[in-house]
Amino acid sequence: MTEAPQRDAAQRSAAQTEAAQRILQLRGELDEHNYRYYVLDEPSVPDAEYDRLFNELKALEAEHPELVSRDSPTQRVGGEALAAFGQVRHEVPMLSLGNAFEEQDLLDFDRRVREGLDLPGGDLFGDGALIDYSCEPKLDGLAVSLLYQDGRLVRGATRGDGSTGEDISSNVRTVRNIPLKLHGEDWPGVLEVRGEVFMSKAGFEALNARQLESGGKPFANPRNAAAGSLRQLDPKVTASRPLEFCCYGIGRVEGELPDSHIGILQALKRWGLPISPELKLAKGAEACLAYYRAIGEKRDALPYEIDGVVFKVDNLAFQRELGFRAREPRWAIAHKFPAREEVTELLDVEFQVGRTGAITPVARLKPVQVAGVTVSNATLHNMDEVARLGVMIGDSVIVRRAGDVIPQVLGVIAERRPADARAVQVPSQCPVCGSAVERTQLIKRSKGKESVSEGSIYRCVGRLACQAQLKQAIIHFVSRRAMDIDGLGDKIVEQLVDEGLVSSPADLYTLGFDQVVALDGFAEVSSNNLLAAIEASKRPTLARFIYALGIPDVGEETAKLLARALGSLQRIEQALPEVLTYLPDVGQEVAHEIHSFFQDGHNHEVIAQLLERGIDLQEEGGPHAEFAACASFAGFVDKLNISGIAATGAKNLADKAGSLEALIALSQDWLELSVMKGLNGRAKQALREFFAKPQNVERARAIEAQLREFGMHWHSEKKIVEGLPLAGQTWVLTGSLEVMSRDEAKVKLENLGAKVAGSVSAKTTCVVAGPGAGSKLAKASELGVKVLDEEAFLAELERLAG
Repeated sequence: MTEAPQRDAAQRSAAQTEAAQRILQLRGELDEHNYRYYVLDEPSVPDAEYDRLFNELKALEAEHPELVSRDSPTQRVGGEALAAFGQVRHEVPMLSLGNAFEEQDLLDFDRRVREGLDLPGGDLFGDGALIDYSCEPKLDGLAVSLLYQDGRLVRGATRGDGSTGEDISSNVRTVRNIPLKLHGEDWPGVLEVRGEVFMSKAGFEALNARQLESGGKPFANPRNAAAGSLRQLDPKVTASRPLEFCCYGIGRVEGELPDSHIGILQALKRWGLPISPELKLAKGAEACLAYYRAIGEKRDALPYEIDGVVFKVDNLAFQRELGFRAREPRWAIAHKFPAREEVTELLDVEFQVGRTGAITPVARLKPVQVAGVTVSNATLHNMDEVARLGVMIGDSVIVRRAGDVIPQVLGVIAERRPADARAVQVPSQCPVCGSAVERTQLIKRSKGKESVSEGSIYRCVGRLACQAQLKQAIIHFVSRRAMDIDGLGDKIVEQLVDEGLVSSPADLYTLGFDQVVALDGFAEVSSNNLLAAIEASKRPTLARFIYALGIPDVGEETAKLLARALGSLQRIEQALPEVLTYLPDVGQEVAHEIHSFFQDGHNHEVIAQLLERGIDLQEEGGPHAEFAACASFAGFVDKLNISGIAATGAKNLADKAGSLEALIALSQDWLELSVMKGLNGRAKQALREFFAKPQNVERARAIEAQLREFGMHWHSEKKIVEGLPLAGQTWVLTGSLEVMSRDEAKVKLENLGAKVAGSVSAKTTCVVAGPGAGSKLAKASELGVKVLDEEAFLAELERLAG
């Protein structure tokens, strides 16, 4: 043998050896991932990472067919059945689908289908033969097989490895939308239905809430929750989980069926089996791509998780002619959406400062494509979350991005941790202003005592002397839902602060033309427009102004409540915490935050400057009649938070004393108090000790004096309360409204007395659902809450207005 052929043979041998080693490594990794995913229900990597490893193995085996073995992951679908369940042999294998990740992948699939059927392809004069494809979302759950004999459900099984699955008959019988007996009479004598068991977004949220309430561990996502729920050894556990089923095809059949895939699904629907409401027939690849884009746009609004779209040749005769590969049919493909989860490296953790001074850890990542967007930063929420994740700088982390949500770090792949990984440390000084960083304390107030514990937030103590807090405070102040100063964006605010032109929100109203026109990007017209917008903002409603101040824990709804109930800025500033707790949904912690904000000297000065510089509050008036009528002497006693005295004891004391001064006297008359009924000895002693302290007597008298001042005292003259038609009701808006915006609808509902909430619960009165309504509509249906479309909603508004 000459030297050159020998060298070539040696190179081929080395390449084969290298490929064999890599194939063995990939098989080992994929087998481990399959075991964690299918057997332990603890996936260690996101789907995108698994797909990359699988496709690499598939390509290597295609290059080296001599290295393909029957136990390769490319030759089977999933993992082994659990020994705890009986095994089911699938007479017709439950195969997986090939994947398309790019549009060209789908076009290539369509070309292969047409070539396989020997149909004419496209040319310059036309598109050629167009194939009919069924289109439906690819649900993210657990594939199962349901066997019906003579119309009755006799067996349920998981897909398992495609040939053998787990017998989960007892569990599938607990899934409420799986019929135990088929409807009608024309079904085949033997019918094996295949589909996906999944969990809706609303069901998943409710399940995790229950898990947390009971001290259990929350599930990572709806797919894991559905898989774990369906594979419980105790069917009672499965029955308690909000599982749903959607069928997508058939297996073994003895009897007649329609000759198209969609025809079969429609027959299954007639027999009582759920199919996808998004099922559609598309003619040709371009129509399939249009469907894929349309579903992608409404993905976040769907009530369930999907990870792509499945396209199948609709004609069953064509399916039979095309046949199968080793692990997948030639007549179907799954067109995946861009991955929402990816693996990347955590390069560093930096700390940002928010408008309240909160120091928030932000992950700096090695750039990675997630859901079609390059992600280099992700939120870590707070240091408690860092500890929960166990994340260290240098780790390989799983990052998720969904819709417009800020990317977040979901977990750590601990086995990839490098030796030089570093712990995440909170800075002792603010990274912006150098002020001290302190951990917040949580003060929990209950009857007669306060308990203090460490909070999860670290805060810069520099307040508005810290430029980061100042910038964020002003950005919030001028935002659309606050003072609504058009044209004053983040970059302009940063310039104003950096140039020293603004050191508090009040300084915005001292800006002149010469100062504005000197800023980057400003000319005469834009400067005049900005100054006009600032001038136009001087007449905000009281609610907008309160929200704009950025009081901790006071969002839009609480700001509206304060404005509507107390009626004036002066009363809100003066209100004592105990008086504020008369407002619905304002607890002791929020009441103390509001009171502390207005007692702060700096905040008081800024508000005074704003009023001096032209802020003219609209919609001020007296306390709302409903609020003024809500105080009783029994309620007053209860709000003094005397240890051991709850609502019943407070009522008994109120009935006995009748007034505060009489109550103070009673507390010190031990003989009279000792014979009083309706109060135990411990509560009597607590009452005596409470009023024995002069500061408590002074506080109680101050609260009563304020109730008199606000017209809320139980002896005050009560105004006639004109009940609003929707008072006490909770409404939810979802989807897009066409005649009016959701903001406009919200205002109309609030003006009628309704509370407009952001989520659906058992306490929801009504849901208004426009086009694109998703998980909230599903939750309303699940709970039996009344639902109105926009037309019915507008009619209801007209009726109430009349």
